[in-house]
Amino acid sequence: MKKWMRANKGFLLFLMLFGIFRTAVADWNPIPSSSMHPNLLEGDVVFVNRLAYNVKVPLTDIVIHPTGEPQRGDIVTFSSPVNGTRLIKRVIALPGDRVEMRNDELIINGQAADYTALGHGVENIQGVGDLAAVQVSESVGQSRHAIQFLPQIKARRDFAALVVPPGEYMMLGDNRDNSADSRYIGLVPRALLIGRAERVLASADITGNWMPRTERFGMSLYPKQSAKQ
Repeated sequence: MKKWMRANKGFLLFLMLFGIFRTAVADWNPIPSSSMHPNLLEGDVVFVNRLAYNVKVPLTDIVIHPTGEPQRGDIVTFSSPVNGTRLIKRVIALPGDRVEMRNDELIINGQAADYTALGHGVENIQGVGDLAAVQVSESVGQSRHAIQFLPQIKARRDFAALVVPPGEYMMLGDNRDNSADSRYIGLVPRALLIGRAERVLASADITGNWMPRTERFGMSLYPKQSAKQ
């Protein structure tokens, strides 16, 4: 073993440095589920900026120094506060916000979100089949993004008003009626944030013919009107 390690020390050093880079600087995240439809699709691979919010000790959730503040509308990867699973959702409410949901509609700090119809689609739910999907544009403060409702699904469409405590965030999936988000796993502490998803690196139709979706390669995850500078 020692002989093998000496013979491959350059390769081992590369693996170590690559691991540090992926866990501390930048990463990529495959999208395995439909919880962020219509903006992220199964088979997308997104680029994640791990330095967007914190500098952490590699391979840990220990924060060395904060580098930026999450903004409403950011798409972030984070460790689930329930079981540590890596999730990707959208930041909806910030520390100090008073937020509630009534029949799928958000109210933040007393201001109802604005919704504009975009169109209709079809969502395939395993074990259920094809269901009607309603896509709308949701405007919350300075953030505007597309979301999706599935009226035929039994979902948690209401919750009572709550004030987000300091250092915590409310995360919701864009596919509102088919997402295990803060309505189910609770608010997310800042220390569990991994990074900010920036754009789609590559994409393939893993639920169909596995062909690459080249039109999604390099696609920004933020509309121009809400792009971060």
